[in-house]
Amino acid sequence: MRQSKADYIIFWGFGAMNQSALKNAQKVGFPRDHMIGSWWAGSEEDTVPAGDAAKGYLSAAMNVSGKVPLVADIEKVVYGAGKGNLQDPSKIGSINHNRGVVIGILTVEAMRVGQKKFGKRVLSGEELRWALEHLDITDARLKELGASGLMPSLKTSCLDHEGSGKIKIQQWDGTKWNVVSDWIDGNRNLVRPLLEESAKQYGKEKNITPRDCSKES
Repeated sequence: MRQSKADYIIFWGFGAMNQSALKNAQKVGFPRDHMIGSWWAGSEEDTVPAGDAAKGYLSAAMNVSGKVPLVADIEKVVYGAGKGNLQDPSKIGSINHNRGVVIGILTVEAMRVGQKKFGKRVLSGEELRWALEHLDITDARLKELGASGLMPSLKTSCLDHEGSGKIKIQQWDGTKWNVVSDWIDGNRNLVRPLLEESAKQYGKEKNITPRDCSKES
């Protein structure tokens, strides 16, 4: 940081190295509001242990923190009944806790989609894969679930397992994350061709025949 004299740093840290990097940034006088972390470098576990050194730090977020109605219901219905297994209930509504809630939304919505097509029964692996490739979680559906703003709307397909790719930028104020942007789209026109070319080359090297999505409904 000190030698490069960078204006901004895109931070790809993971785990304990994030706390160390923030403390070192403070030590050398690099402004934390000029450090922008990837989504996996943007949880309370990355900032709280760094203390004052984390204040002002920015990161990407696939989901936000806070107790949206769905999370509040989980706290009341599950933890209020003594059925929760989170060792520290104060982490309810944290970035990583809410990420688990998002994963739960995606899983349950996929089961709904799959059972609507294949019947209300236990789905096979192939049927659940089909369902995960036919998600359409709109803003209206998120509102119904009590999860508005928790995650972006998304729509998946055989060709697009990502479904959204949107992130928000959040900033640590010393005690909590605050959202400081709207949902931001990635540059798919730039990235997608590179991804497909890399996948094509990998398939060729490993003798993998790619799926033909045009033949799937």
